[in-house]
Amino acid sequence: MTDPARPGPAVQGTDDLDLTAPDGVRLAATLVRPAAATWPAVLIRTPYGRGRLLPEARGWAAHGFGCLVVDVRGRGGSTGEFRPYAHETGDGVAALAALRATPGCDGRVVLAGASYGAHCAVAGALADPGVCGVLAAVPALGPGETAREPGGAARLACRIGWWSEHGAGARPAAPSAAATLPVSGALTPAPDGWADLWDAPEETPWLWSGIARAAMPLLAVGGTADPFAARTQELARRWGGPSRLVLGPWGHELDAPAPGAVLAGRRIGAVYAAWARAAVQGRPRGRGALVAVGETGRWVRAGDGPVLTVAAAPPDGFPAGFVADPERPVRSRPPGAPTPALAPTDGAAPAATPPAAIPATSTGTTAATTSATTAATTSATTAATTSATTAATTSATTAATTESAAAGRPADRVVAHTPPLPAGVLAGPLVVTVTGDTDAPDADWVVRVGLRGHDLVTAVHRRRGPASPEVVVTTPPVGAALAEGDRLRIEIAGHHWPAHARNPHTGRDPAHATELRADRRTVHALRLDLPHVRPGRDEVAAAAIPEEVTL
Repeated sequence: MTDPARPGPAVQGTDDLDLTAPDGVRLAATLVRPAAATWPAVLIRTPYGRGRLLPEARGWAAHGFGCLVVDVRGRGGSTGEFRPYAHETGDGVAALAALRATPGCDGRVVLAGASYGAHCAVAGALADPGVCGVLAAVPALGPGETAREPGGAARLACRIGWWSEHGAGARPAAPSAAATLPVSGALTPAPDGWADLWDAPEETPWLWSGIARAAMPLLAVGGTADPFAARTQELARRWGGPSRLVLGPWGHELDAPAPGAVLAGRRIGAVYAAWARAAVQGRPRGRGALVAVGETGRWVRAGDGPVLTVAAAPPDGFPAGFVADPERPVRSRPPGAPTPALAPTDGAAPAATPPAAIPATSTGTTAATTSATTAATTSATTAATTSATTAATTSATTAATTESAAAGRPADRVVAHTPPLPAGVLAGPLVVTVTGDTDAPDADWVVRVGLRGHDLVTAVHRRRGPASPEVVVTTPPVGAALAEGDRLRIEIAGHHWPAHARNPHTGRDPAHATELRADRRTVHALRLDLPHVRPGRDEVAAAAIPEEVTL
């Protein structure tokens, strides 16, 4: 949090406090106070232990804010039972009232949080419209929002990781958890709330109706390699009041692995502090999105401007067929991973022990924070070998798509390329329209887009009901430079396991299915609508980002 370029006032003191929830549960909290006699405040609530956030609290104090960090009920030093997403509204109101009543607090409060803490911040703000603003970073907004992609597909690996570590009564997941059917039985014994997770609506109704009515300013911060990037963008888009979106080339830990590389030597905390100062002064009034162009230090303003529409086709043209077999699913790869010339695991039966890509981390959602992201985004800004790279990628595509047939199995995906593209920046989501056939009553369509030999973005869209010749798949937002003549590589498949649950093609929800069937598909056409920004248009210097979010 601390911005070394702008040293602030000294921290005056730290106090441990006990707050009381509406039902009498004791909430453990720590207040870090700045040196000033009176001060605005930041409220952070977390299930990960407030001690881990005290360095951030001291950073806020160095910028003149008091910062109260609270353990949610049933976690850290707080009493009661932790049931994810069940008590955060009422407990947030209680914590907010206690903070405002604290000597020194001038009543101006910003609610802040990352991951689950972002849900706490949003829920608290919707219950108390008098807060000055909401800072939501890599938001894990609700049960359905974390269990399902915006297109309806069921996430798997990151949910097993988070619930096996943080769910009430949680225990480490068995090595075979990702291969377990049904998915709802993957954790034994199941943490309280695990089974309900898979029946939760894809969007929490009260949350999104409140978001649309919210009037205070929002700063939404995310990463293009974060699993919740699409939800972060949607939060900013649907927020009723002033809204700023900042998307860097980060995973769920934001800039922790590579501090300062994208923000001209500063940390993301410099952006937080600038926006919060403006929020308590009532200044942020605009809306807008800022997207980093990889790790180059370049940023662009992304909006609803003109798109570039292109077609894509496989080497042998259309129609092109493949078999989506959940017994031999196409494997997921981390964002930014190199595109393999041959994919020996793609098309192979799922092993009893899932691959190491399944996270078991403190947040359970950090599979995206991989060093491959750095390599991918760096290579995406280098244009010296465009022609050679394109040729090599096309060759690798042909090898990958014929591998299954050479092994005596039908192809498990279709791989296509766009024509050469003009120079510029891709800043925002890609919209991929697949014209294709499936016999399944319920099918996932996976779109994996690559650039210069590395994966750029992956989207999974679940199509239910009567078959339609067109499936529209919207990817999470991207930020990548295009050199003149670059081509995008497009994979179309039916599974993305273990990052996502295997669609059984029987009509049953993937979370509850116990029977799996293969599905034969034919792709007839591919169209891409690209968020293309021409060179030199809508660019913002990295050093100007903290000021930009205050407008």
